[in-house]
Amino acid sequence: MKLVTIVAGLLMVAVANAQEKPMLAEQAFKNVRVLKGIPVDQFMATMGFFSASLGETCTDCHSAESGGNWDKYADDNPRKETARRMLGMMNAINKTYFGGRREITCYSCHRGVERPDVTPNLADLYGPPPSKEPDELREPTSSKAPSADLILDRYIQAIGGVDRVAKLTSFAAKGTYQGYQDEKYPMDVFAKAPNQLSTVIHTAAGDSTTTYNGSAGWIAGPATERPVALLELTGGDLEGARLDAAVWFPAQIKLALTQWRGASSAIIDGRDVQMIQGTGDGRYPVNLYFDSKSGLLARVVRYTESPVGLNPTQIDYADYREVAGVRMPYRVTVTWLDGKSITEFSEIQPNVAIEAERFAKPPRPALNK
Repeated sequence: MKLVTIVAGLLMVAVANAQEKPMLAEQAFKNVRVLKGIPVDQFMATMGFFSASLGETCTDCHSAESGGNWDKYADDNPRKETARRMLGMMNAINKTYFGGRREITCYSCHRGVERPDVTPNLADLYGPPPSKEPDELREPTSSKAPSADLILDRYIQAIGGVDRVAKLTSFAAKGTYQGYQDEKYPMDVFAKAPNQLSTVIHTAAGDSTTTYNGSAGWIAGPATERPVALLELTGGDLEGARLDAAVWFPAQIKLALTQWRGASSAIIDGRDVQMIQGTGDGRYPVNLYFDSKSGLLARVVRYTESPVGLNPTQIDYADYREVAGVRMPYRVTVTWLDGKSITEFSEIQPNVAIEAERFAKPPRPALNK
């Protein structure tokens, strides 16, 4: 009897572990030949990297019919075959000449165009150099640069001070969400300190929910909006969700990242800002920009991993207003490789009771009739 119990227990653990593993690309999609063995969120991030590198939309590489039918994305065509060969070529170059390190990506050659340029452009050569977002941790350009601690402490003071910030333990917000070239939809946001966050967008097709419970995260949306109705966040996407939740409770920012780097000067929309860096995974930086005059957080740039390159996400915070003595942003703009969204709050209610279910794994959504 004891042996049977032990075996049964092991089987239960094995089943539980199997259920905890994220869904892989080849399990969720048909006709995946090259990008196998990676979670669905990394697969989708790779598609975004392709789109940004070539300056193309999804249907440019798939087909016009795929715009209204997820199954059509599995159909083969010459462009998909070319993309598979390009992936093989890129991997071979990195393996042969760079010891397997990812030194070459799709963007290295394409730079936002379908066919890579082969002739130098004089305007690019002699024009003003474009600004480049740092994708690695670096030291400040000056030894007199303010420390990250100083910048973060100034931010706490700018939004209301240590005592008031500590008293903000939760909030519920209402507003609108507008995606790229999309109509505005009503939305609700629920947040609880230190790092729980749930966003519900009420679309015509049904609710789209993004949830982080402090350790795990999910995105759920109607079938017309997402190819995978319920997606578990992994890797950099999970780390990004953790950071996004912590930012709403500013005292948590210092604890959310490590290996802090002091301030460097930069400009955002004509404003002088100070950038500090930290890291959540020890590999890639999180860049935080604070307005030099007001001390307020203006922008966060973070990165997620994909098999073909790093995917940046930029989050801009604006329209700060006082809520229970703490200044909070009422406008949040999120920009990523293949999309952009604008959230505008109409009201934020501080220190409200929020049910634990708000941060639980969302149910698989059903299509509204």
